[in-house]
This record gives sequence, C-alpha cells and structure tokens, in this order.
Amino acid sequence: QVQLVESGGGLVQPGGSLRLSCAASGSIFSIDAMGWYRQAPGKQRELVAAITSGGSTNYADSVKGRFTISRDNAKNTVYLQMNNLKPEDTAVYYCNTNGRGSRPGVRYDSWGQGTQVTVSS
Repeated sequence: QVQLVESGGGLVQPGGSLRLSCAASGSIFSIDAMGWYRQAPGKQRELVAAITSGGSTNYADSVKGRFTISRDNAKNTVYLQMNNLKPEDTAVYYCNTNGRGSRPGVRYDSWGQGTQVTVSS
C-alpha cells in the first residue's frame, strides 16, 4: 500500500504564489509518473501537471507559464510551484502517483487526500 501526504495549500491573493508538496511512502519499488490534479466545485477533476521518472513534464494549457512541477526522487516527493495565481485556480488539489509496488508483479495508482487552494482578495 502506498500513502501520499500533501501539504502547502491555503488562501492567497490573486497574483500570489503557493508551493504544494506531496510525499509518497509505503510499499514502493519504483515511481513512474507523479502528477497534480484539481477539482473545483461543480466541475470534473482535471490534470494540472505531471512529470515522468525521466523528468518530462506536461501541463494544462490554463497553467502553462505560471505553474512548475518538479520531483525529488530521493525523497519520493513531487512539488507544484504555483505563481501568479488567479481566482479560477481555486480548487482542491490532489496528488497522484503510480508505479511498481515492492511485491513482484504489483502495481499501484494512489491518490492523496487533497489540499484546498483558494485564490481570493
């Protein structure tokens, strides 16, 4: 079993910045992709950004140029640096990771509990 613990959400004014962190622990042999998703009230969960084990990144068009995803493989941790935040970025942000478990033949796809990001003046 793999657990994800997120931190870094909160309330920020438009134009401000926040940095989200997500640490994975448990029965991990390797981590493939790590990513951040978000879900605003009344909307579907959407991909914000993802990063592969090799460092390739993918961003939603709405956050390109403002958000940066990175990972520390030694710490099994993924980060999301969010700059120039807008009210439409308000949502619950979820961390996701997948890879091979410590038991042979077992793969995992795990989600964090979510962290609230609110952008408001």
